[in-house]
Amino acid sequence: MNLKSRIAKMIQVNGPMPFERFMELSLYDREGFFGGQTLRSEKAGDFLTSPEVSSLFGETLAAYVELEHLRIGDPFLLVEGGAGSGSLIRPLLDRYPVEALAVEASPAARSALIELLEVRDRMPEPIRGVVIANELLDNLPMALAQMTSEGWRERWVGLDVGDLAFVDAPPRPEVLQWLAAHAGDVGLDGWVEVQLEGSQWLADTLANLVVGSVVIIDYGDLKEGLLPRRQDGTLRTYRSHHLGPHPLAEPGETDITADVNFSALLEVAVAAGVDVEIYRQDDFLADLGLRERLSELRRAELDAARSGDDLTRLQLRTLKTEAETLMHPRGLGDFRVLVARK
Repeated sequence: MNLKSRIAKMIQVNGPMPFERFMELSLYDREGFFGGQTLRSEKAGDFLTSPEVSSLFGETLAAYVELEHLRIGDPFLLVEGGAGSGSLIRPLLDRYPVEALAVEASPAARSALIELLEVRDRMPEPIRGVVIANELLDNLPMALAQMTSEGWRERWVGLDVGDLAFVDAPPRPEVLQWLAAHAGDVGLDGWVEVQLEGSQWLADTLANLVVGSVVIIDYGDLKEGLLPRRQDGTLRTYRSHHLGPHPLAEPGETDITADVNFSALLEVAVAAGVDVEIYRQDDFLADLGLRERLSELRRAELDAARSGDDLTRLQLRTLKTEAETLMHPRGLGDFRVLVARK
């Protein structure tokens, strides 16, 4: 019995399930997208994040980690949540060696990381240092709601002629509270991904942070910026580097994700009493020196061309092009970075 059949059986026995439960099973069950032995975040996998695009992403973040280390002193620990293949933390540690560990749920990713550093399945307690979460919160289970003529209604997962389908459900109090605070003025039939678990992740991490900072990098926006995307919602799937089928079609076979609501995260940080700022990724990386690094690469490429060293020139051009992708204003550069500092 595959995962889809098992979910259908659960619904037959217990009735429809909240979408966040379906998403949790689809991604993190033993047969879930991240539950098996396939490493997803790599060029041969299903999607690429900024660290896989360019090693200069991790190298540039090393400058931030160094600044925080200088600010708070020792003891100091770097923690990456959802570290995947290690493509971020490897070049970061090469540039700035520091005590570090990874938190990772995927067995395949844990296997890829274990030779590099200590790997755990949950955050250490307490933390004195820096926590980095790159494209983690978009994969945390979330509820799903739709604005109807009668107001907000949840969309749970049930059965229709034996197949998985969205079914109507009354909104739970915690879902309504989140929607009232963070959805904005959503029009009729608009869809919103209710990211209670993402907010809880940040609240728990900040509570566990003695001194230091949390850096969250992801696609998304403030609630106002997300409003134009609400008619169809931002829930989507990925497989083999392309948009995949309907989220209910093939649980366990596709990534399920949605744009992160940074307004909700901002409120969590403010409530925790920490200093918080939100940047675009291109601006954040530029502040850490990536534009200067790109200028160096351009000069080095030109020198290699003048000297006739074609191999070096091509290597430098590749490195430069990859780094430029991190800064593209309509691509990765438009990601958001939340920095919460204690």
